[in-house]
Amino acid sequence: MRKFGLIGKTLGHSFSKQFFEQKFSAEAIAATFENIELATISEVKTVLNAGFSGLSVTVPYKTAIIPFLDELSVEAQAIGAVNSIGFENGKAIGYNTDAHGFHQSIKPFLTNQHERALIIGTGGAAKAVAYVLQQIGLNVVFVARNPKGENEFPFEALNEHMVHACKLIVHCTPVGTFPNNSECIPFPFDHLSKEHLCVDLIYNPAETSFLAQSKSAGATILNGYSMLQEQAIKSWSIWNKS
Repeated sequence: MRKFGLIGKTLGHSFSKQFFEQKFSAEAIAATFENIELATISEVKTVLNAGFSGLSVTVPYKTAIIPFLDELSVEAQAIGAVNSIGFENGKAIGYNTDAHGFHQSIKPFLTNQHERALIIGTGGAAKAVAYVLQQIGLNVVFVARNPKGENEFPFEALNEHMVHACKLIVHCTPVGTFPNNSECIPFPFDHLSKEHLCVDLIYNPAETSFLAQSKSAGATILNGYSMLQEQAIKSWSIWNKS
């Protein structure tokens, strides 16, 4: 019986456990999947030596887990965040399948209007999104509560010009996740148009307050469910070397 798991902090409503348990049942795979809630990232040392065949990683540990791993894939190293761990020859190897998942989910929606992207947040998921968009040639700027790096702006800087220039908006923070469905980032939705594509990486609820207000302003909207499916499938292939 192989065992897999998800590392995070609060995992009561996690996608991964349900997804993989349904997969194991449907395909008669002898495996288990467990949620592994850690109060601090230092507790991961025990998990990495507990005989798992593969692990997923979610907020807030996608970046913090890196020092505890033996190796990183080229993509995970470039992004600076890990959401999947494989084990090979006694080594824990970090991968980033969020990038693959996001790319697969957004491909059908991109048009030549989407030359610039505004990414809300600067965490592990935001890093993967930026990596994908830059790889396909889009210019990227970030909005964050505490901007630090280049091309990072505070929410107060969001104005009509910036929103008009960025026809792709990607929300990468947990604000608005179930059960806090009514919460929303401070965003000038009245500057959106039918030319905008607004993506929220949250999948529960299916339509966050951010997406609902974006839709009301005429934008095309997309939630994070298909991205989660695609990254999970990619993780499974890594864990099984297929």
